[in-house]
Amino acid sequence: MKALIWNGINDLKVENVKDPGILNPHDAIVKVGLSSVCGSDLHLLDGYVPSMHAGDIIGHEFMGEVVETGSQVKKLKKGDRVVVGSVIGCGECNYCKQDEWSLCDNSNTHAWMAEKAFGYSGAGIFGYSHAFGGYAGSHAEYIRVPYADHGAFRVPAELTDEQVLFCSDAFPTGYMAADMCNILPGGVVAIWGCGGVGQMAIRSAWLLGAERVIAIDRIPERLAMAEKYGKAEVINYEETDVLETLKELTAGRGPDYCIDAVGMEAHTTGIEQYYDRIKQTLRLQTDRPSVLRQAIMACGKGGTVSVIGVYGGLIDKFPMGAAMNKGLTFRMGQMHAQRYIPQLFDLILKGEVDPSYLLTHRWSLQQGPEGYKMFKEKTDSCIRVAFAPGKD
Repeated sequence: MKALIWNGINDLKVENVKDPGILNPHDAIVKVGLSSVCGSDLHLLDGYVPSMHAGDIIGHEFMGEVVETGSQVKKLKKGDRVVVGSVIGCGECNYCKQDEWSLCDNSNTHAWMAEKAFGYSGAGIFGYSHAFGGYAGSHAEYIRVPYADHGAFRVPAELTDEQVLFCSDAFPTGYMAADMCNILPGGVVAIWGCGGVGQMAIRSAWLLGAERVIAIDRIPERLAMAEKYGKAEVINYEETDVLETLKELTAGRGPDYCIDAVGMEAHTTGIEQYYDRIKQTLRLQTDRPSVLRQAIMACGKGGTVSVIGVYGGLIDKFPMGAAMNKGLTFRMGQMHAQRYIPQLFDLILKGEVDPSYLLTHRWSLQQGPEGYKMFKEKTDSCIRVAFAPGKD
């Protein structure tokens, strides 16, 4: 089959690779219908996630059709159209039973790698390095889905492929970002990052009871999308001081809830940008935490900082004094796809959200390297590129 392969930093190629097969009786093989790029994939492309090997298939946000099932798969059958959560959960460990699927004890087959970095290992993730299990990703014609009864969800017949694609990752990630805030009536939510996850966090904040939503980015098209589809107030951080503007917009109180939907490769302005880039380049810190710093400083007293953007290692100049003295609550983590996907299908069926507007470019898998280049450089008003492997 054809697949999009990581060969090194900023080096992607489409190559012929061996078709996946059933390795465990709980596996299913899915013929990929659509597979989308994700902002966290850029961390792989830029070399900030260790344990990538040349030849690894990337991609983790996808939907498709079941073509084969293992003998112990009970809920799926050949021909089912499914969305697959990007985080892999066994369904049997204590964390999965508590609906904390990204903390699964059993799905990371290379848990020792994550344990060295984090103390304990979380779940495996499709196409996201050997430290997260070494699973082949979804930018391919076919993919093996472990623990398929727990990770693959049949799509309601009324919904299109484009409507449900982002239920694999962007929508549940954005929804979890807002859900972790525990938004109270009258709450003001500020969201850094207006990519796919940020856009879904905006919509989810309204659904979960926010009175006002403020979105922060620097890309005009993304800010326009946040205004048009998300009904958010917007701030372009290249044109104004974010902290002062947030104070002005909230009568000096600050937002009640601040969401970091950016993560380890954040951009900012001034000396802070140069400081973080130099330290990251010299490997004196692994992540650029400018958004996290701003969220902590901006958040009102007693507020909540929700971190859904991916961080992989160590950061510098963390404003712990502000966090402690303002009494902030921190919630964070990889998203629990299996907890949210059924809820999100219902929201789409009710007409409350239609995530398909995130899909700005639909290309063949053969155009994978060009699609990632466009996505990374944010050209042609690109929010998300989805590859359709069967359309080459």
